[in-house]
Amino acid sequence: MGYRIVTDSGIDLTQKMIAELELTVGSLKFTIEGNTYEDRSDKSELPTQKFYGMLREGKTSVTTQINTEEFKDLFEPILKNGEDILYIGFSGGLSGTYQSACIAAEELREQYPERKLYTVDSLCASMGQGLLVYHAAQLKKNGTDIDVLYAWLKDNLLKLCHWFTVDDLNHLKRGGRVSAATALVGTVLGIKPVLHVDDEGHLINVAKARGRKASLDMLVQKMAESAIEPENQTIFISHGDCYDDAKYVADKVREKFGTKKFEINFVGPVIGGHAGPGVVALFFLGTQR
Repeated sequence: MGYRIVTDSGIDLTQKMIAELELTVGSLKFTIEGNTYEDRSDKSELPTQKFYGMLREGKTSVTTQINTEEFKDLFEPILKNGEDILYIGFSGGLSGTYQSACIAAEELREQYPERKLYTVDSLCASMGQGLLVYHAAQLKKNGTDIDVLYAWLKDNLLKLCHWFTVDDLNHLKRGGRVSAATALVGTVLGIKPVLHVDDEGHLINVAKARGRKASLDMLVQKMAESAIEPENQTIFISHGDCYDDAKYVADKVREKFGTKKFEINFVGPVIGGHAGPGVVALFFLGTQR
C-alpha cells in the first residue's frame, strides 16, 4: 500500500486545494464570544469574513491545539487501512500541536510496528506550512516514496521563507509579540512591523516601515534578497480579510520577477486571531529564511 500526507488546519489552504493534493487534515479549534469552533477548510462553522468582523469589533479569539487522542483518532484509521503516514505539523515554536502528534505517533508505532509513521515539525505557519505541504504533495504525486520525501522535507524546510506585516499592532500586543509602548507609538506614527518566522519556528520582528504601502513593498524586497528562481516558483500569499492588499503584493512580485503562479487565501483563525485583520504574508522558497 501507499502512504498518506497528514497535516493540520494551520496550512490555511482552500478546501479545493486540500482535495486536489489528497491531504488528510486535522482541525485545530478556536473560541470567540464563548463559542468554540473547528478550524475547518470549508469554514462552515464560522465564515472567515465574519470572524474578522468580530475581531474588528474588539472580540478576542483563543486557539486550542489538537490533543493526543484526537491525533490517534486521525492517524489510526489510515494505519488500519494498511497505509503509512507522513505528518507535517504546525510549527512547534508556535503551538503544542506538533508535540501532541509526536506522542500519538509514538503510541501507535507500538501498535502498528509494520507501518511507517513519520512526523515533521514544519517550523512554518499559515500558508508557509501550506506551501511546504504543497511541495511535498507534488513530489508524492510524482512517485517519491515516503522515506525519500521525509528526507527532502528535513533538507528543505528551512528554505521555506515567511515574510509578513500587520496593519494593527494592538493584536500583536495582546499576544505579547510587542510591548504596549511599541504598539502605542507605532499606531500614532503609522509604523508597520515586518516580521518573519525564524529557523526555530518563532515569529520575529525584523524591520519597520512607515505606512501600509511601504510595509507591503518591503515584503517583496525581502523576497528579492533570498528567493530561488522566483520566476519559476508557485508563490503563496495569505491575508487577514484584505484581498486587495494581497493582490497588490502579488502584482508587485509578478512585475519584479515575472512569476506566473500564485495562490491567495485567507489567514485562518488560528494565526488570524493573533495577527488581526489586515495581516498580509508572502511565502516562497529561498536560500535561507
